[in-house]
Amino acid sequence: MKSLDRAITRFCHKHPNFGIRNLMLYLVAASGIFYVFYMMDSTGTLMSYIYFDPNMILHGQLWRLVTFLLMPIDGNILFEAVALYFYYFIGSSLEHQWGKARFTIYYLSGVLFNIIFGFILYFVVRPSVGAMAGPMLGGSMNASYLNLSMFFAFASIWPDARVLLFFFIPIKMKWLALVDAAFFIFSILRNMSIFPLNLLPLVAILNFFVFCGAELFSHFRRDRAVYKRRAQWDRAVNEAKREEQSQPYRHKCSVCGRTDVTNPELEFRYCSKCQGYHCFCQDHINSHVHFTE
Repeated sequence: MKSLDRAITRFCHKHPNFGIRNLMLYLVAASGIFYVFYMMDSTGTLMSYIYFDPNMILHGQLWRLVTFLLMPIDGNILFEAVALYFYYFIGSSLEHQWGKARFTIYYLSGVLFNIIFGFILYFVVRPSVGAMAGPMLGGSMNASYLNLSMFFAFASIWPDARVLLFFFIPIKMKWLALVDAAFFIFSILRNMSIFPLNLLPLVAILNFFVFCGAELFSHFRRDRAVYKRRAQWDRAVNEAKREEQSQPYRHKCSVCGRTDVTNPELEFRYCSKCQGYHCFCQDHINSHVHFTE
């Protein structure tokens, strides 16, 4: 994945004009326009001409390789509007961060993975269900999982960025990405009866692992290294405390904690201006903040 990501980075550097500027804006606008026509089409004729059907594609209806991305997510207009807004926000942010070339490759590679998976399923399912293989795929193949996978990419770049969920609930992107991951897992488990069609969520995040996998794994390695160093530090501190407790002392500095046992070369004094019984080493007797009990 790391070498492939470097190859994509080199390509984008050499071809800065490659790609479609404001790609997500065009996709969201086209999806919104189609949704209006979808709500007006009570017969379902329009839907029958755009869903993903490998059989029809192989017979010349090549537009289905693109139009399946416009399939509506849900019949609820409010849910559709909120989803499209979030897709535009996430997609435009990624394009601004990566540049149009990298973001275009990211999104188109996700589309390509879905198309390849759709054709593989078609040839696997067709022998058992015959002509129904195409419509079965058409009912599941859309851009919803692909668009949701962008949340993972966004969260890997800006994990602590806050967004307003449903326009009034502040939530960090890393938590939203975890909710997104839980939804993907739930979708796979809920649809086990239609295996392997239920693996569509996994296919949708393949491009995320290609583009962000190396950074994600390195982040986990860094976190593991930090956790290991912190654990070593805690063990050393606890060991020092146990050693200190096992050796009785007469004087202990109230600032640094050094004692006449651990540092016999130090001199210890007691401050008359502090309230209570407080001892200080020679380094802090004149520079400490007085205790006011």
